[in-house]
Amino acid sequence: MRLDKYLKVSRIIKRRTVAKEACDGGRVTVNGKVAKAGAEVKEGDVMEIRFGNRVGRYQITDVKEVVRKENAAEMYRVLEEDPAVAAERG
Repeated sequence: MRLDKYLKVSRIIKRRTVAKEACDGGRVTVNGKVAKAGAEVKEGDVMEIRFGNRVGRYQITDVKEVVRKENAAEMYRVLEEDPAVAAERG
């Protein structure tokens, strides 16, 4: 699945256009490498997203095309997250 779509479906980032801008701006890494919006992600990958000086690190545990809002958090495991990022994510 494309990285920008995964970020939206998992609800780490609420809108796909915002996810694409974050990826294309070099603020998202997958497995330690800067990733563009079209990069393919799979189970086991580790993402790091920088929101200004705040950082969130997540491990992908599941990749699904469609998921209900209440099940979205099951698609990833939080490895490290700034409290402000957690509050924004919900």
